[in-house]
Amino acid sequence: MALSVPGYSPGFQKPPEVVRLRRKRARSRGTAASPPGELPEPAARRAALAAGLLLRPFPAAGGRGGGGRAVARRNPFARLDNRPQVAAEPPDGPARDQPEAPGRPLESNQENDVLREEKVPERTAVTELPETPQVSFSESDISSSKSTELPVDWSIKTRLLFTSSEPFTWADHLKAQEEAQGLVQHCRAIEVTLPKSIQDPKLSTELRCTFQQSLVYWLHPALSWLPLFPRIGADRKMTGKTSPWSNDATLQHVLMSDWSVSFTSLYNLLKTKLCPYFYVCTYQFTVLFRAAGLAGNDLITALVSPTTRGLREAMRNEGIEFSLPLIKESGHKKETASGTSLGYGEEQTISDEDEEESFSWLEEMGVQDEIKKPDILSIKLRKEKHEVQMDHRPESVVFMKGINTFTLLNFLINSKSLVATSGPQAGLPPTLLSPVAFRGATMQMLKARSVNVKTQALSGYRDQFSLEITGPIMPHCLHSLTMLLKSSQSGSFSALLYPHEPTAVFNICLPVDKVLNTEVVHKELTNCGLHPKTLEQLSEIPLLGKSSLRNVVMRDYIYNWRS
Repeated sequence: MALSVPGYSPGFQKPPEVVRLRRKRARSRGTAASPPGELPEPAARRAALAAGLLLRPFPAAGGRGGGGRAVARRNPFARLDNRPQVAAEPPDGPARDQPEAPGRPLESNQENDVLREEKVPERTAVTELPETPQVSFSESDISSSKSTELPVDWSIKTRLLFTSSEPFTWADHLKAQEEAQGLVQHCRAIEVTLPKSIQDPKLSTELRCTFQQSLVYWLHPALSWLPLFPRIGADRKMTGKTSPWSNDATLQHVLMSDWSVSFTSLYNLLKTKLCPYFYVCTYQFTVLFRAAGLAGNDLITALVSPTTRGLREAMRNEGIEFSLPLIKESGHKKETASGTSLGYGEEQTISDEDEEESFSWLEEMGVQDEIKKPDILSIKLRKEKHEVQMDHRPESVVFMKGINTFTLLNFLINSKSLVATSGPQAGLPPTLLSPVAFRGATMQMLKARSVNVKTQALSGYRDQFSLEITGPIMPHCLHSLTMLLKSSQSGSFSALLYPHEPTAVFNICLPVDKVLNTEVVHKELTNCGLHPKTLEQLSEIPLLGKSSLRNVVMRDYIYNWRS
């Protein structure tokens, strides 16, 4: 039933007039009846309090003429219940003759402003480009301690968004000479060390050439009308695109033959430590090959994710020895408590002998012939069910090293399931991504654009400058860009990172046989085409696990990051 409130008109047409009239009535009624120094309570407020509604305390004293203490006007747009309750406070407000406590709740706009300042003392607002939700976080949201270097991240990023209070105008409209110099620096692996802070980045030719050098990557195959990365889940983007090889077996054979030559060339570069790492991106899984010395391993390593039971069985049949690092890890964490559910690793440890022994008690009782035991096929299907449960998941990542990586190379070249047989990607070889040139590769450039936007601050609006990088952003490129921005933005910027999710699992910590000498590793990989500082970072053991970097903030040359 609706509550009747005096002065309320359900059929009013002009709310401002009603509010103005209500104020006049309250003033005229309460002036004579109210004691000196007190403000009268409006009729609507008295009715609301009688109905049991929770309202803010009514102002106790003061006036606008200056005779008493000034009372801040309440914010009409604030919620009635948006502040914590005060203990032992009567509904009608504090006692009139008692002095107010120093820690009383603040009123109206003063309350909102102060609370906002206390909540976000040094908040960094990260404003994205259009069609991207605004993301901001403070130091309390960041799960990492402060560090002068970022942890190594082996996932491929599809987009980076850098924001800063200083402009990125130096990244726009490179001159022909600067662009050419940047390409030469990349091809010749020229090491460029920028100063800690650049006074005028827009006039720094060295900065602009280094920026161009950081955007280069190598790709095979290269088809300008087809997006060749990412390949997993890219059918929708490729639908309707021209693919003359889809129904031409001869053309498919030529494409695969060229791809095999490029793949073998990349592996040979990796083996001779002239290429630090590269990716093989298929329509079902991604493979990361790393040279000896990277990620703390003394041999060539390879990671495949995600995998299926059929793929793992095919690799076993080819004699490839591999391990499931995440499954093995969960197997070590066995719980002895009763009722604890088994993990993937525990379920896989059940062997045929265990199954046979589990029915030995029937023979002891002499009823083995009367009770039907599950046949071998049923036992096998139950085991396969446990193994299939991890398919297409990060837990299905496969790790191999040494000579097994070469066997994997031959397996991938000869595998018929490597290329899709139907759909938009039918007959299209996998994508090869590398930081250095290889046979049959095409030089590509990451797309970069800078945008200036207005962001809301406590004192109004301020300029916020953004730099967006899109494309297959590999680990060395991320490190190079952060080093470059450290100098150009005076050690203060923020970044949002968008990883290709199937590659985030490449950050897992793998077993290391021995501790490598970093000086020897850097000396052997001197000619791999990476900056010494980038090589030093990629040599570290990954620590991010199944996640990857999502947010990065640098303040005063110190990194804060969140995964």
